[in-house]
Amino acid sequence: MADLKPSVSDDFRARLVEHLERIYGESRAVGVADSLVERISRWRRRYKPRKLPVSEACWDQAKSVLITYGDSIQQSGEPPLQTLHRFLDAHLRGVVDTIHILPFFPYSSDDGFSVIDYREVNPHLGDWPDIAAINDGFDLMVDLVINHCSSQSLWFFDYVADVAPYNDYFIEADPSDALSLVTRPRSSTLLKEVRTHRGLKHLWATFSHDQIDLNFANPSVLLEMLDVMLKYVAAGTRILRLDAIAYLWKDVGTNCIHRPQTHEVVKLIRDVLSEVEPHCLLLTETNVPDAENRSYFGEGDEAQMVYQFPLPPLLLHALHTGRTQYLTAWAKDVEANPPPPGCTFLNFTASHDGVGLRPLEGLVPPDEVKMLLHGMHRRGGFLSSRRNTDGSESPYELNISYFDAFREPRLANDPHHIPCFLISQIVALSMQGVPALYIHSLTATHNDELGVELLGRTRAINRRRWDAHELEHLIRDRGSETGQVFAELTRILRLRAQHPAFHPDGPQRVLDLDHQLFGLERRAPDDSERILCLFNFTPVEQRVAVQGLLSESTSVVWSDLLSGGPAEIDAGQVVLAPYAACWLVDSAPL
Repeated sequence: MADLKPSVSDDFRARLVEHLERIYGESRAVGVADSLVERISRWRRRYKPRKLPVSEACWDQAKSVLITYGDSIQQSGEPPLQTLHRFLDAHLRGVVDTIHILPFFPYSSDDGFSVIDYREVNPHLGDWPDIAAINDGFDLMVDLVINHCSSQSLWFFDYVADVAPYNDYFIEADPSDALSLVTRPRSSTLLKEVRTHRGLKHLWATFSHDQIDLNFANPSVLLEMLDVMLKYVAAGTRILRLDAIAYLWKDVGTNCIHRPQTHEVVKLIRDVLSEVEPHCLLLTETNVPDAENRSYFGEGDEAQMVYQFPLPPLLLHALHTGRTQYLTAWAKDVEANPPPPGCTFLNFTASHDGVGLRPLEGLVPPDEVKMLLHGMHRRGGFLSSRRNTDGSESPYELNISYFDAFREPRLANDPHHIPCFLISQIVALSMQGVPALYIHSLTATHNDELGVELLGRTRAINRRRWDAHELEHLIRDRGSETGQVFAELTRILRLRAQHPAFHPDGPQRVLDLDHQLFGLERRAPDDSERILCLFNFTPVEQRVAVQGLLSESTSVVWSDLLSGGPAEIDAGQVVLAPYAACWLVDSAPL
Protein backbone atom coordinates (compact mmCIF):
# COMPACT_ATOMS: atom_id res chain seq x y z
CA MET A 1 0.00 0.00 0.00
CA ALA A 2 1.27 3.48 -0.84
CA ASP A 3 2.57 5.52 2.07
CA LEU A 4 -0.17 8.05 2.87
CA LYS A 5 1.78 9.95 5.53
CA PRO A 6 2.27 13.65 4.80
CA SER A 7 5.59 14.11 2.99
CA VAL A 8 6.49 17.45 4.58
CA SER A 9 8.34 18.41 7.73
CA ASP A 10 6.66 19.77 10.85
CA ASP A 11 8.61 23.01 10.40
CA PHE A 12 7.31 23.49 6.86
CA ARG A 13 3.74 22.77 7.94
CA ALA A 14 4.08 25.30 10.77
CA ARG A 15 5.24 27.95 8.30
CA LEU A 16 2.21 27.23 6.11
CA VAL A 17 -0.10 27.70 9.07
CA GLU A 18 1.55 31.05 9.90
CA HIS A 19 1.07 32.32 6.33
CA LEU A 20 -2.52 31.09 6.19
CA GLU A 21 -3.40 32.66 9.56
CA ARG A 22 -2.38 36.04 8.13
CA ILE A 23 -4.46 35.41 5.02
CA TYR A 24 -7.58 33.69 6.37
CA GLY A 25 -7.42 33.97 10.15
CA GLU A 26 -6.73 31.37 12.82
CA SER A 27 -10.05 29.56 12.50
CA ARG A 28 -9.40 28.41 8.93
CA ALA A 29 -5.62 28.26 8.75
CA VAL A 30 -5.06 24.73 10.06
CA GLY A 31 -7.68 23.19 7.81
CA VAL A 32 -6.33 24.93 4.71
CA ALA A 33 -2.77 23.95 5.63
CA ASP A 34 -3.82 20.30 5.98
CA SER A 35 -5.49 20.43 2.56
CA LEU A 36 -2.37 21.95 1.02
CA VAL A 37 -0.08 19.36 2.64
CA GLU A 38 -2.34 16.61 1.33
CA ARG A 39 -2.10 18.04 -2.20
CA ILE A 40 1.67 18.27 -1.99
CA SER A 41 1.85 14.68 -0.71
CA ARG A 42 -0.41 13.43 -3.50
CA TRP A 43 1.61 15.39 -6.06
CA ARG A 44 4.86 13.85 -4.82
CA ARG A 45 3.43 10.35 -5.18
CA ARG A 46 2.15 11.06 -8.69
CA TYR A 47 4.87 13.20 -10.26
CA LYS A 48 8.62 12.95 -10.49
CA PRO A 49 9.92 16.43 -11.38
CA ARG A 50 13.10 16.29 -13.38
CA LYS A 51 16.21 17.13 -11.41
CA LEU A 52 17.52 20.19 -13.14
CA PRO A 53 21.27 20.28 -13.86
CA VAL A 54 21.99 23.43 -11.90
CA SER A 55 24.84 24.64 -9.77
CA GLU A 56 24.36 25.52 -6.12
CA ALA A 57 23.77 29.13 -7.11
CA CYS A 58 20.46 30.27 -8.56
CA TRP A 59 22.17 32.21 -11.33
CA ASP A 60 25.43 33.43 -12.73
CA GLN A 61 26.54 35.70 -15.58
CA ALA A 62 25.44 33.12 -18.16
CA LYS A 63 21.80 33.30 -17.09
CA SER A 64 19.60 35.13 -19.58
CA VAL A 65 16.01 34.91 -20.78
CA LEU A 66 14.32 35.01 -24.18
CA ILE A 67 10.68 36.15 -24.06
CA THR A 68 8.49 34.72 -26.84
CA TYR A 69 5.03 33.51 -27.68
CA GLY A 70 4.70 29.88 -28.60
CA ASP A 71 3.75 30.98 -32.12
CA SER A 72 6.05 33.98 -32.59
CA ILE A 73 7.66 31.93 -35.38
CA GLN A 74 5.43 29.87 -37.66
CA GLN A 75 5.80 27.42 -40.52
CA SER A 76 2.91 26.00 -42.50
CA GLY A 77 1.98 22.43 -41.60
CA GLU A 78 3.92 22.34 -38.34
CA PRO A 79 2.89 23.00 -34.71
CA PRO A 80 4.40 26.39 -33.78
CA LEU A 81 6.08 25.01 -30.65
CA GLN A 82 8.04 22.62 -32.87
CA THR A 83 9.00 25.51 -35.16
CA LEU A 84 10.12 27.52 -32.14
CA HIS A 85 12.11 24.58 -30.83
CA ARG A 86 14.00 24.18 -34.11
CA PHE A 87 14.77 27.91 -34.20
CA LEU A 88 16.05 27.89 -30.63
CA ASP A 89 18.27 24.88 -31.24
CA ALA A 90 19.68 26.37 -34.44
CA HIS A 91 20.40 29.88 -33.19
CA LEU A 92 20.23 30.29 -29.42
CA ARG A 93 21.93 27.32 -27.75
CA GLY A 94 24.72 28.79 -25.68
CA VAL A 95 23.27 32.28 -26.18
CA VAL A 96 20.33 32.26 -23.74
CA ASP A 97 19.62 29.58 -21.17
CA THR A 98 15.97 30.27 -20.28
CA ILE A 99 12.94 30.53 -22.57
CA HIS A 100 9.87 32.39 -21.34
CA ILE A 101 7.07 30.91 -23.42
CA LEU A 102 4.18 33.30 -22.83
CA PRO A 103 0.92 31.59 -21.78
CA PHE A 104 0.66 28.51 -23.98
CA PHE A 105 -2.73 27.39 -22.68
CA PRO A 106 -6.15 27.54 -24.38
CA TYR A 107 -7.40 31.13 -24.12
CA SER A 108 -10.18 33.44 -25.28
CA SER A 109 -8.47 36.87 -25.46
CA ASP A 110 -5.39 38.96 -24.62
CA ASP A 111 -3.09 36.61 -26.56
CA GLY A 112 -3.07 34.01 -23.82
CA PHE A 113 -3.67 35.94 -20.61
CA SER A 114 -7.36 35.01 -20.49
CA VAL A 115 -6.86 31.33 -19.71
CA ILE A 116 -9.60 28.80 -20.45
CA ASP A 117 -7.76 25.72 -19.14
CA TYR A 118 -4.66 26.06 -16.98
CA ARG A 119 -3.67 22.41 -17.28
CA GLU A 120 -3.65 21.93 -21.05
CA VAL A 121 -1.45 23.19 -23.87
CA ASN A 122 -3.26 25.15 -26.58
CA PRO A 123 -3.69 22.53 -29.35
CA HIS A 124 -3.03 25.23 -31.96
CA LEU A 125 0.50 25.47 -30.54
CA GLY A 126 1.30 21.84 -29.81
CA ASP A 127 1.22 19.66 -26.71
CA TRP A 128 3.05 18.97 -23.46
CA PRO A 129 5.71 16.82 -25.18
CA ASP A 130 6.56 19.87 -27.34
CA ILE A 131 7.06 21.91 -24.15
CA ALA A 132 9.23 19.12 -22.72
CA ALA A 133 11.33 19.04 -25.90
CA ILE A 134 12.18 22.73 -25.51
CA ASN A 135 12.88 22.13 -21.83
CA ASP A 136 15.46 19.48 -22.78
CA GLY A 137 17.80 22.21 -24.01
CA PHE A 138 16.68 25.29 -22.08
CA ASP A 139 15.25 26.22 -18.72
CA LEU A 140 11.59 27.25 -18.81
CA MET A 141 9.82 30.32 -17.51
CA VAL A 142 6.07 29.72 -17.23
CA ASP A 143 3.23 32.10 -16.39
CA LEU A 144 0.84 31.48 -13.55
CA VAL A 145 -1.99 33.79 -14.63
CA ILE A 146 -3.17 34.02 -11.07
CA ASN A 147 -5.45 37.05 -10.80
CA HIS A 148 -8.13 36.09 -13.31
CA CYS A 149 -9.35 33.48 -15.78
CA SER A 150 -11.42 33.46 -18.96
CA SER A 151 -15.16 34.00 -19.04
CA GLN A 152 -15.11 31.02 -21.44
CA SER A 153 -13.56 28.64 -18.90
CA LEU A 154 -15.39 25.68 -17.37
CA TRP A 155 -14.84 27.27 -13.97
CA PHE A 156 -16.88 30.26 -15.07
CA PHE A 157 -19.57 28.18 -16.77
CA ASP A 158 -20.01 26.22 -13.54
CA TYR A 159 -20.19 29.47 -11.59
CA VAL A 160 -23.05 30.65 -13.80
CA ALA A 161 -24.76 27.27 -13.36
CA ASP A 162 -24.34 27.46 -9.55
CA VAL A 163 -22.19 24.34 -9.42
CA ALA A 164 -20.06 23.89 -6.30
CA PRO A 165 -17.26 24.69 -5.62
CA TYR A 166 -17.07 27.07 -8.60
CA ASN A 167 -20.08 29.10 -7.46
CA ASP A 168 -17.68 30.81 -5.06
CA TYR A 169 -14.68 31.12 -7.39
CA PHE A 170 -15.36 34.71 -8.46
CA ILE A 171 -15.82 38.03 -6.67
CA GLU A 172 -19.36 39.30 -6.48
CA ALA A 173 -19.85 42.99 -5.75
CA ASP A 174 -22.65 45.51 -5.50
CA PRO A 175 -22.43 48.50 -7.86
CA SER A 176 -23.20 50.67 -4.82
CA ASP A 177 -20.11 49.40 -2.98
CA ALA A 178 -17.30 51.87 -2.25
CA LEU A 179 -15.21 51.07 -5.31
CA SER A 180 -14.01 54.54 -6.25
CA LEU A 181 -10.58 53.98 -4.66
CA VAL A 182 -9.79 50.85 -6.67
CA THR A 183 -6.54 51.15 -8.64
CA ARG A 184 -7.17 50.25 -12.29
CA PRO A 185 -4.77 49.39 -15.12
CA ARG A 186 -7.55 49.81 -17.69
CA SER A 187 -10.35 52.20 -18.64
CA SER A 188 -13.13 49.59 -18.84
CA THR A 189 -15.76 49.43 -16.12
CA LEU A 190 -14.70 47.42 -13.11
CA LEU A 191 -17.81 45.23 -12.76
CA LYS A 192 -19.24 42.84 -15.35
CA GLU A 193 -22.96 42.03 -15.32
CA VAL A 194 -23.57 38.28 -15.45
CA ARG A 195 -26.90 36.46 -15.50
CA THR A 196 -26.62 33.31 -13.40
CA HIS A 197 -28.94 30.62 -12.05
CA ARG A 198 -29.03 32.71 -8.88
CA GLY A 199 -30.00 35.89 -10.68
CA LEU A 200 -28.09 38.93 -11.94
CA LYS A 201 -24.62 39.27 -10.45
CA HIS A 202 -21.87 41.88 -10.80
CA LEU A 203 -18.40 40.37 -10.96
CA TRP A 204 -15.02 41.96 -10.48
CA ALA A 205 -13.06 42.26 -13.76
CA THR A 206 -9.89 44.29 -13.21
CA PHE A 207 -8.44 43.90 -16.71
CA SER A 208 -11.32 43.18 -19.11
CA HIS A 209 -14.81 41.72 -19.09
CA ASP A 210 -13.39 38.50 -20.53
CA GLN A 211 -10.89 38.24 -17.65
CA ILE A 212 -12.87 37.59 -14.49
CA ASP A 213 -11.01 38.02 -11.21
CA LEU A 214 -10.67 34.94 -9.03
CA ASN A 215 -11.88 35.05 -5.44
CA PHE A 216 -8.84 34.36 -3.27
CA ALA A 217 -10.88 35.10 -0.15
CA ASN A 218 -12.11 31.55 -0.82
CA PRO A 219 -9.29 29.17 0.23
CA SER A 220 -10.41 26.66 -2.41
CA VAL A 221 -9.28 29.09 -5.11
CA LEU A 222 -5.82 29.37 -3.56
CA LEU A 223 -5.56 25.58 -3.30
CA GLU A 224 -6.66 25.22 -6.94
CA MET A 225 -4.01 27.64 -8.18
CA LEU A 226 -1.31 26.02 -6.05
CA ASP A 227 -2.29 22.69 -7.60
CA VAL A 228 -1.89 24.24 -11.06
CA MET A 229 1.51 25.57 -9.99
CA LEU A 230 2.62 22.10 -8.92
CA LYS A 231 1.77 20.80 -12.38
CA TYR A 232 3.97 23.47 -13.92
CA VAL A 233 6.81 22.55 -11.56
CA ALA A 234 6.42 18.89 -12.53
CA ALA A 235 6.67 19.98 -16.19
CA GLY A 236 10.13 21.44 -15.54
CA THR A 237 9.44 25.11 -14.77
CA ARG A 238 12.58 26.88 -13.56
CA ILE A 239 11.10 30.40 -13.20
CA LEU A 240 7.46 30.85 -12.20
CA ARG A 241 6.08 34.22 -13.27
CA LEU A 242 3.17 35.55 -11.19
CA ASP A 243 1.15 37.60 -13.66
CA ALA A 244 -0.68 40.72 -12.36
CA ILE A 245 -0.06 39.57 -8.78
CA ALA A 246 -0.42 43.08 -7.32
CA TYR A 247 -4.22 43.04 -7.83
CA LEU A 248 -4.84 39.65 -6.22
CA TRP A 249 -6.66 40.58 -3.00
CA LYS A 250 -9.68 42.87 -2.86
CA ASP A 251 -10.94 44.82 0.15
CA VAL A 252 -13.90 47.06 -0.62
CA GLY A 253 -13.10 50.60 0.49
CA THR A 254 -9.38 50.30 -0.30
CA ASN A 255 -7.29 50.70 -3.46
CA CYS A 256 -7.23 46.88 -3.81
CA ILE A 257 -3.58 46.75 -4.83
CA HIS A 258 -0.56 45.46 -2.87
CA ARG A 259 -2.80 44.34 -0.01
CA PRO A 260 -1.08 42.60 2.95
CA GLN A 261 -2.80 39.33 2.02
CA THR A 262 -1.33 39.57 -1.48
CA HIS A 263 2.20 39.79 -0.10
CA GLU A 264 1.43 36.90 2.24
CA VAL A 265 0.25 34.76 -0.70
CA VAL A 266 3.56 35.48 -2.45
CA LYS A 267 5.43 34.40 0.69
CA LEU A 268 3.35 31.24 0.85
CA ILE A 269 4.08 30.40 -2.80
CA ARG A 270 7.79 31.05 -2.20
CA ASP A 271 7.77 28.60 0.73
CA VAL A 272 5.89 25.94 -1.23
CA LEU A 273 8.33 26.22 -4.15
CA SER A 274 11.29 26.03 -1.77
CA GLU A 275 9.83 22.82 -0.38
CA VAL A 276 8.94 21.01 -3.62
CA GLU A 277 11.62 22.34 -6.01
CA PRO A 278 14.23 24.63 -4.43
CA HIS A 279 15.72 25.56 -7.81
CA CYS A 280 12.42 26.99 -9.09
CA LEU A 281 12.60 30.79 -8.84
CA LEU A 282 9.67 33.13 -8.23
CA LEU A 283 9.24 36.25 -10.39
CA THR A 284 6.53 38.85 -9.78
CA GLU A 285 5.04 41.01 -12.55
CA THR A 286 3.99 44.36 -11.06
CA ASN A 287 3.93 47.23 -13.56
CA VAL A 288 3.71 49.96 -10.93
CA PRO A 289 5.88 52.80 -9.54
CA ASP A 290 9.38 51.74 -8.56
CA ALA A 291 9.10 51.51 -4.77
CA GLU A 292 5.87 49.51 -5.05
CA ASN A 293 7.50 47.16 -7.54
CA ARG A 294 10.51 46.51 -5.33
CA SER A 295 8.24 45.77 -2.35
CA TYR A 296 7.72 42.28 -3.80
CA PHE A 297 11.21 41.29 -2.69
CA GLY A 298 9.78 41.55 0.83
CA GLU A 299 12.57 40.98 3.31
CA GLY A 300 14.09 38.49 0.93
CA ASP A 301 11.16 36.15 1.64
CA GLU A 302 8.92 36.93 -1.33
CA ALA A 303 10.03 36.89 -4.99
CA GLN A 304 13.66 36.14 -5.79
CA MET A 305 13.25 38.25 -8.95
CA VAL A 306 11.21 41.31 -9.90
CA TYR A 307 11.07 43.06 -13.26
CA GLN A 308 13.13 46.24 -13.58
CA PHE A 309 10.08 48.15 -14.83
CA PRO A 310 11.55 51.68 -14.82
CA LEU A 311 14.35 50.66 -17.19
CA PRO A 312 12.44 50.51 -20.54
CA PRO A 313 10.82 53.97 -20.33
CA LEU A 314 13.91 55.60 -18.78
CA LEU A 315 16.09 54.31 -21.62
CA LEU A 316 13.57 55.56 -24.17
CA HIS A 317 13.51 58.99 -22.56
CA ALA A 318 17.30 59.25 -22.23
CA LEU A 319 18.02 58.20 -25.81
CA HIS A 320 15.16 60.29 -27.20
CA THR A 321 16.40 63.44 -25.45
CA GLY A 322 20.15 62.72 -25.33
CA ARG A 323 20.06 63.40 -21.58
CA THR A 324 20.70 60.76 -18.93
CA GLN A 325 20.17 62.61 -15.65
CA TYR A 326 16.93 60.79 -14.78
CA LEU A 327 18.31 57.39 -15.76
CA THR A 328 21.45 58.03 -13.71
CA ALA A 329 19.54 59.30 -10.67
CA TRP A 330 17.32 56.23 -10.69
CA ALA A 331 20.31 53.89 -11.15
CA LYS A 332 22.05 55.53 -8.19
CA ASP A 333 18.95 54.92 -6.08
CA VAL A 334 19.00 51.24 -7.11
CA GLU A 335 22.68 51.13 -6.13
CA ALA A 336 21.87 52.66 -2.74
CA ASN A 337 18.95 50.28 -2.18
CA PRO A 338 20.00 46.92 -3.65
CA PRO A 339 17.82 43.81 -3.58
CA PRO A 340 18.00 41.66 -0.45
CA PRO A 341 20.58 38.85 -0.49
CA GLY A 342 19.45 36.01 -2.73
CA CYS A 343 17.31 38.34 -4.86
CA THR A 344 17.90 40.17 -8.12
CA PHE A 345 16.23 42.12 -10.93
CA LEU A 346 15.08 40.92 -14.33
CA ASN A 347 16.41 43.61 -16.67
CA PHE A 348 14.40 44.06 -19.86
CA THR A 349 13.57 46.74 -22.38
CA ALA A 350 10.63 45.23 -24.26
CA SER A 351 8.09 42.47 -23.79
CA HIS A 352 4.76 41.25 -25.13
CA ASP A 353 3.18 44.22 -23.38
CA GLY A 354 3.92 47.83 -24.17
CA VAL A 355 6.28 50.12 -22.31
CA GLY A 356 4.75 50.80 -18.90
CA LEU A 357 4.50 54.47 -17.97
CA ARG A 358 3.52 54.24 -14.31
CA PRO A 359 7.14 53.38 -13.35
CA LEU A 360 8.11 56.90 -14.50
CA GLU A 361 5.99 58.46 -11.76
CA GLY A 362 8.29 60.41 -9.49
CA LEU A 363 11.28 59.81 -11.77
CA VAL A 364 10.62 61.99 -14.84
CA PRO A 365 8.60 65.25 -14.80
CA PRO A 366 5.13 64.90 -16.40
CA ASP A 367 5.84 67.51 -19.09
CA GLU A 368 8.88 65.51 -20.24
CA VAL A 369 6.84 62.31 -20.29
CA LYS A 370 4.32 64.12 -22.49
CA MET A 371 7.08 65.18 -24.89
CA LEU A 372 8.37 61.59 -25.03
CA LEU A 373 4.91 60.29 -25.89
CA HIS A 374 4.59 62.86 -28.65
CA GLY A 375 7.89 61.64 -30.11
CA MET A 376 6.78 58.00 -29.89
CA HIS A 377 3.50 58.85 -31.63
CA ARG A 378 5.51 60.23 -34.56
CA ARG A 379 7.27 56.86 -34.72
CA GLY A 380 3.98 54.98 -35.02
CA GLY A 381 3.27 54.31 -31.35
CA PHE A 382 -0.08 54.16 -29.56
CA LEU A 383 -1.01 55.14 -26.02
CA SER A 384 -3.36 53.29 -23.68
CA SER A 385 -4.81 54.84 -20.53
CA ARG A 386 -5.96 53.74 -17.10
CA ARG A 387 -8.87 54.87 -14.98
CA ASN A 388 -7.92 56.94 -11.93
CA THR A 389 -9.80 56.91 -8.64
CA ASP A 390 -11.35 60.31 -9.44
CA GLY A 391 -12.75 59.00 -12.72
CA SER A 392 -10.13 60.71 -14.90
CA GLU A 393 -7.71 58.86 -17.15
CA SER A 394 -3.92 59.00 -17.34
CA PRO A 395 -1.28 57.41 -19.59
CA TYR A 396 -0.63 53.79 -18.68
CA GLU A 397 1.25 52.07 -21.49
CA LEU A 398 3.05 52.96 -24.72
CA ASN A 399 2.51 50.44 -27.51
CA ILE A 400 5.33 50.45 -30.04
CA SER A 401 8.02 48.13 -31.37
CA TYR A 402 11.05 48.92 -29.23
CA PHE A 403 13.17 48.75 -32.39
CA ASP A 404 11.07 51.36 -34.19
CA ALA A 405 11.02 53.58 -31.11
CA PHE A 406 14.57 54.65 -32.05
CA ARG A 407 13.95 55.33 -35.73
CA GLU A 408 14.08 58.99 -36.77
CA PRO A 409 10.78 59.44 -38.68
CA ARG A 410 12.11 62.28 -40.84
CA LEU A 411 14.91 60.16 -42.35
CA ALA A 412 14.42 57.38 -44.89
CA ASN A 413 17.72 55.78 -43.85
CA ASP A 414 18.61 56.87 -40.34
CA PRO A 415 22.31 56.05 -39.82
CA HIS A 416 21.93 56.20 -36.04
CA HIS A 417 18.88 53.93 -35.81
CA ILE A 418 20.60 50.59 -35.22
CA PRO A 419 23.41 51.96 -32.98
CA CYS A 420 20.84 53.82 -30.89
CA PHE A 421 18.69 50.71 -30.52
CA LEU A 422 21.68 48.51 -29.73
CA ILE A 423 22.89 50.78 -26.96
CA SER A 424 19.50 50.43 -25.28
CA GLN A 425 19.95 46.65 -25.27
CA ILE A 426 23.58 46.73 -24.14
CA VAL A 427 22.71 48.94 -21.15
CA ALA A 428 20.19 46.32 -20.04
CA LEU A 429 22.80 43.58 -20.54
CA SER A 430 25.28 45.55 -18.43
CA MET A 431 23.17 46.27 -15.37
CA GLN A 432 23.12 44.22 -12.21
CA GLY A 433 20.57 41.45 -12.58
CA VAL A 434 19.47 38.83 -15.10
CA PRO A 435 18.88 40.13 -18.67
CA ALA A 436 15.74 39.27 -20.64
CA LEU A 437 15.33 39.99 -24.35
CA TYR A 438 12.02 39.97 -26.20
CA ILE A 439 12.22 37.99 -29.42
CA HIS A 440 11.16 41.06 -31.43
CA SER A 441 14.11 43.03 -30.05
CA LEU A 442 16.45 40.20 -31.00
CA THR A 443 15.00 40.13 -34.54
CA ALA A 444 14.70 43.92 -35.04
CA THR A 445 10.97 43.68 -35.70
CA HIS A 446 9.16 46.78 -36.96
CA ASN A 447 5.76 48.06 -35.86
CA ASP A 448 3.15 45.52 -36.94
CA GLU A 449 0.66 48.03 -38.30
CA LEU A 450 -1.23 45.33 -40.22
CA GLY A 451 -1.68 43.35 -37.02
CA VAL A 452 -3.18 46.37 -35.29
CA GLU A 453 -5.54 46.93 -38.21
CA LEU A 454 -6.64 43.29 -38.46
CA LEU A 455 -7.01 42.63 -34.74
CA GLY A 456 -8.14 46.07 -33.60
CA ARG A 457 -5.75 46.01 -30.62
CA THR A 458 -2.87 48.43 -30.20
CA ARG A 459 -0.80 45.82 -28.33
CA ALA A 460 -0.66 43.84 -31.57
CA ILE A 461 1.90 46.38 -32.82
CA ASN A 462 4.59 44.51 -30.87
CA ARG A 463 3.36 40.93 -31.35
CA ARG A 464 4.18 40.03 -34.94
CA ARG A 465 4.16 36.38 -35.97
CA TRP A 466 7.24 35.70 -38.11
CA ASP A 467 7.23 33.30 -41.04
CA ALA A 468 10.10 30.94 -40.26
CA HIS A 469 11.56 30.98 -43.78
CA GLU A 470 11.47 34.79 -43.98
CA LEU A 471 13.13 35.14 -40.59
CA GLU A 472 15.86 32.63 -41.43
CA HIS A 473 16.58 34.50 -44.67
CA LEU A 474 16.88 37.84 -42.87
CA ILE A 475 19.13 36.43 -40.14
CA ARG A 476 21.51 35.07 -42.78
CA ASP A 477 21.49 38.40 -44.62
CA ARG A 478 24.01 40.47 -42.64
CA GLY A 479 23.02 43.51 -44.69
CA SER A 480 19.47 43.44 -43.33
CA GLU A 481 18.47 45.16 -40.10
CA THR A 482 17.45 41.81 -38.63
CA GLY A 483 20.74 40.21 -39.67
CA GLN A 484 22.82 43.00 -38.14
CA VAL A 485 20.92 43.21 -34.85
CA PHE A 486 20.59 39.44 -34.36
CA ALA A 487 24.28 38.82 -35.01
CA GLU A 488 25.43 41.61 -32.70
CA LEU A 489 23.12 40.83 -29.79
CA THR A 490 23.85 37.10 -29.86
CA ARG A 491 27.58 37.87 -30.00
CA ILE A 492 27.31 40.17 -26.99
CA LEU A 493 25.22 37.66 -25.02
CA ARG A 494 27.90 35.00 -25.57
CA LEU A 495 30.60 37.49 -24.55
CA ARG A 496 28.72 38.55 -21.42
CA ALA A 497 28.39 34.95 -20.25
CA GLN A 498 32.18 34.63 -20.11
CA HIS A 499 32.75 37.47 -17.64
CA PRO A 500 32.03 37.08 -13.90
CA ALA A 501 31.85 40.85 -13.48
CA PHE A 502 28.34 40.52 -14.92
CA HIS A 503 27.28 38.00 -12.27
CA PRO A 504 23.90 39.19 -10.90
CA ASP A 505 25.35 39.16 -7.39
CA GLY A 506 28.36 41.28 -8.37
CA PRO A 507 28.32 44.87 -7.09
CA GLN A 508 27.40 47.79 -9.32
CA ARG A 509 28.63 51.39 -9.08
CA VAL A 510 27.02 54.15 -11.15
CA LEU A 511 29.65 56.49 -12.57
CA ASP A 512 29.43 60.27 -12.24
CA LEU A 513 29.50 61.41 -15.86
CA ASP A 514 28.09 64.22 -17.97
CA HIS A 515 24.37 64.08 -18.73
CA GLN A 516 25.05 62.95 -22.28
CA LEU A 517 26.70 59.77 -20.96
CA PHE A 518 25.86 56.82 -18.78
CA GLY A 519 28.32 54.54 -17.05
CA LEU A 520 28.60 51.61 -14.66
CA GLU A 521 31.38 49.80 -12.89
CA ARG A 522 30.65 46.08 -12.52
CA ARG A 523 32.74 43.77 -10.38
CA ALA A 524 32.75 40.02 -9.91
CA PRO A 525 31.41 38.81 -6.53
CA ASP A 526 34.92 37.65 -5.60
CA ASP A 527 36.45 40.89 -6.99
CA SER A 528 38.39 38.91 -9.61
CA GLU A 529 37.26 41.13 -12.48
CA ARG A 530 36.22 44.73 -13.06
CA ILE A 531 34.42 46.05 -16.15
CA LEU A 532 33.64 49.69 -16.83
CA CYS A 533 30.58 50.08 -19.04
CA LEU A 534 30.38 53.40 -20.90
CA PHE A 535 27.59 54.66 -23.15
CA ASN A 536 27.22 57.72 -25.36
CA PHE A 537 23.54 58.67 -25.56
CA THR A 538 24.03 61.32 -28.26
CA PRO A 539 24.61 61.44 -32.05
CA VAL A 540 27.95 63.23 -31.60
CA GLU A 541 31.34 62.10 -30.30
CA GLN A 542 31.83 62.29 -26.53
CA ARG A 543 34.94 61.96 -24.36
CA VAL A 544 35.45 60.70 -20.83
CA ALA A 545 38.54 61.34 -18.68
CA VAL A 546 40.12 57.96 -17.88
CA GLN A 547 41.16 58.93 -14.36
CA GLY A 548 37.60 59.97 -13.59
CA LEU A 549 36.40 56.41 -14.23
CA LEU A 550 38.26 54.82 -11.37
CA SER A 551 37.06 54.25 -7.84
CA GLU A 552 40.72 54.26 -6.78
CA SER A 553 43.89 55.96 -8.00
CA THR A 554 45.45 52.99 -9.86
CA SER A 555 46.33 53.68 -13.50
CA VAL A 556 45.62 50.97 -16.05
CA VAL A 557 45.62 50.27 -19.76
CA TRP A 558 42.15 49.55 -21.07
CA SER A 559 40.85 47.02 -23.57
CA ASP A 560 37.30 47.14 -24.96
CA LEU A 561 35.58 43.77 -24.78
CA LEU A 562 32.87 44.85 -27.21
CA SER A 563 35.26 45.83 -29.98
CA GLY A 564 37.81 43.16 -29.14
CA GLY A 565 40.71 45.61 -29.19
CA PRO A 566 42.33 48.41 -27.19
CA ALA A 567 40.07 51.23 -26.08
CA GLU A 568 40.34 54.42 -28.09
CA ILE A 569 42.21 56.80 -25.78
CA ASP A 570 43.21 60.34 -26.73
CA ALA A 571 44.96 62.74 -24.36
CA GLY A 572 43.88 60.67 -21.36
CA GLN A 573 40.27 60.47 -22.50
CA VAL A 574 38.16 57.57 -23.73
CA VAL A 575 36.67 58.53 -27.10
CA LEU A 576 33.07 57.40 -27.63
CA ALA A 577 31.63 57.55 -31.12
CA PRO A 578 27.95 58.52 -31.58
CA TYR A 579 25.73 56.05 -29.70
CA ALA A 580 28.77 53.96 -28.82
CA ALA A 581 29.00 51.42 -26.03
CA CYS A 582 32.17 49.93 -24.60
CA TRP A 583 33.05 47.43 -21.90
CA LEU A 584 36.49 48.39 -20.59
CA VAL A 585 38.68 45.89 -18.76
CA ASP A 586 42.06 46.31 -17.11
CA SER A 587 44.59 45.26 -19.73
CA ALA A 588 47.82 45.78 -17.79
CA PRO A 589 49.00 48.09 -15.01
CA LEU A 590 51.06 51.07 -16.18
